[in-house]
Amino acid sequence: MIEDPPLLTIRRNFPRPSAADVAALSGTPTGYLVDAMNGRGALDARIKPIGGNASFCGVAVTCDAGPGDNLAAMGALGVVQAGDVIVCATEGCTTAAVTGDLLLGMLKNSGVVAFVTDGVVRDIVGIRAVGLPCYAAGVTPNSGARNGPGTIGQTIVVGGTTVGPGDVVVGDEDGVVIVPFARIKDVLKRLEAVRAAEASLDAKVKAGLKMPAFIQAMIDAGKFREIG
Repeated sequence: MIEDPPLLTIRRNFPRPSAADVAALSGTPTGYLVDAMNGRGALDARIKPIGGNASFCGVAVTCDAGPGDNLAAMGALGVVQAGDVIVCATEGCTTAAVTGDLLLGMLKNSGVVAFVTDGVVRDIVGIRAVGLPCYAAGVTPNSGARNGPGTIGQTIVVGGTTVGPGDVVVGDEDGVVIVPFARIKDVLKRLEAVRAAEASLDAKVKAGLKMPAFIQAMIDAGKFREIG
C-alpha cells in the first residue's frame, strides 16, 4: 500500500426507506418476500438465529469489518438510528467473534432491532438475556481485534447476497431476506399477488388437494416420461 488506510470509512447519510414502507414489509414471511423477488434475496442458509429471538424488520446499516475484527461493528454505534439493523460482513470468518452480548446490548439501547453477520458471535447466554435478534453463522468464544480497516454505510456482500445501506432487512425462523431499496415499491406491489396465491393454495390444501394444477397440466401435456 502507498499509505495506511483510515481505520474506518463511514458513509452516514444514505437514502432510507419511509417508515410506512418498512411497516408494510414488517411481519411478512421471508418466503413471501423471496417469491416477490423471483425466488432470490435470502442470505446463505448457514446464517441462523442465535439465542432464540428471530423475527424482525428494519433498515440496513452495513458494516464491513473484515475477518477477525469488529471495529466497524463498534463504530456503527455512532451511526445507527432507531429501527436499524446492523448487517456486518466478515468475509465469512469463523475464527473470532464479531460481536458479543455487550455490543448487542448497546445496539439495543440505541434502538437497533437486529444484528446480522456472515461471521460468528460469542456470549450466547448473554445474547439470550439481551433479547436482540442476532443472526450468525455460528458461535465461538474467541474474540476479535479492533484494528480496522473497515467501512460503514457502503455496499457489502453477506451470505452471498449484496446488501446496500438503506435496504430493508427482514428475518424470521426461515432466515434473513434483503429487500433492495430500489425495489421496495415493486416488492410491495408484487406481495399482493403472492399473498393471494398463498391463501388460495392453502385453502385448497386444507380442503384435501393432492396435486397442484400446474403439475397435473404438465402430466396431461406429456411433459413427463415414465420409464418403469
